[in-house]
Amino acid sequence: MSAKAQGTTSSVASKFGFGSLVRRPEFGALIGAVAVYIFFSIAGGKAFSDVGGSASWLNVAAEVGIIALPVALVMIAGDLDLSVGSTLAGSSMTFAIISGFYGLPTWIGAVAAILLGAGIGWLNGYLVTKTNLPAFVVTLATMFAVQGLTLGFTRLLVGSTSVTMTPDSTFMFLFGNLIGGLFETAVVWWVIVAALVSWILYKTKYGNWIYAIGGDVISARATGIPVAKVRIWLFVGSGVGAALVGVIQTCLYSGAQVAAGQSFVFNSIIAVVIGGVLLTGGYGSTIGVILGTITFGVVNQGIYYTGWDADWAALILGLLLLAAVLTNNTFRRLALSGGKNKKENK
Repeated sequence: MSAKAQGTTSSVASKFGFGSLVRRPEFGALIGAVAVYIFFSIAGGKAFSDVGGSASWLNVAAEVGIIALPVALVMIAGDLDLSVGSTLAGSSMTFAIISGFYGLPTWIGAVAAILLGAGIGWLNGYLVTKTNLPAFVVTLATMFAVQGLTLGFTRLLVGSTSVTMTPDSTFMFLFGNLIGGLFETAVVWWVIVAALVSWILYKTKYGNWIYAIGGDVISARATGIPVAKVRIWLFVGSGVGAALVGVIQTCLYSGAQVAAGQSFVFNSIIAVVIGGVLLTGGYGSTIGVILGTITFGVVNQGIYYTGWDADWAALILGLLLLAAVLTNNTFRRLALSGGKNKKENK
């Protein structure tokens, strides 16, 4: 978009009183979420818009969202975590083996799964900060390493690639289904995680530190921000989010499989990017990520209500991802130009 066109767009937006809204990072995600929901409401008919249809895409969005929100913090800080899928599978198998195969109390297996996720996240953060290697390389290596360890130990201990378990009633209540089996408790956990991430990003000093690190890590370090500690804890949060979904899925499906969760690697990143977070870091919002996750869930499930071949869902997601990047860059330039104009007016 040319400078003249940007100026025209900014002036039109200001004229109608939503200039500040247009310049927010989640504005593009809002347009995308509304557009795909209207499209599938029409193409999918009443079945998509009723309680059952809403539950289908909300459940998908919730599981992806629990991982996408912590991953978004990692990406805003300028890093990337590709190990979340392997972490989910490893945590899920840990839970199932401890509480299913060995028969220990459910809570012991769940705690072990969460600790494993936190440990993998800590290892990612430690390696990234100590080696100065790109997070892409480190977490890609971790992804394959955890995959191999999960497969190897599962076959060694169980002699199979899947384990069944029956969670106790308390864990089924906390991590199972709600409202007649339609809505997963993952929706509730999604809300809790969203509130926690929003509080960190907007109400604490750590939020400012995350944006500063993503904007310019050298300047952030020069101002006294503990860059290494913040990055490590962000990776820990990403690992815990993946492990939490692993626990949820193990309870939902009464067991775990070694190959589970690999789709979450790209699904979470797609949701985050559609939500307005830049791959280069320093820009993004919680609301945008939530909207991006909703968009992903609607497209992922909406395609089934249209009667079309489900293979087209990947095409739609790919086009949405490209459109989101282009749109986010446009609105980011508008935000920067708006800030520049304010300074010039002063």
